[in-house]
Amino acid sequence: MRGAALAIQSFTAGMDTDAYAGSDLVQAGVWRKFEIIGEPSNQLRKLDALLAVRIAELPQILAFCDQLIHSYFAAKARTF
Repeated sequence: MRGAALAIQSFTAGMDTDAYAGSDLVQAGVWRKFEIIGEPSNQLRKLDALLAVRIAELPQILAFCDQLIHSYFAAKARTF
């Protein structure tokens, strides 16, 4: 998860919002890394609840990743 977060920082370093919006490649990479963060975060809650509660931001991380994934599929469905 940490590696994925560092990759997101690396992918977007020096980019402003317009540059990010204009790069499908960077968006795809960031998207994938958020998937990588979200799935183990969700599994952690199920497999080791005591460890999961030690990550104060875990509920926000999961909510963000869920919103990101679900809004992506909703947006893609509208474009087909």
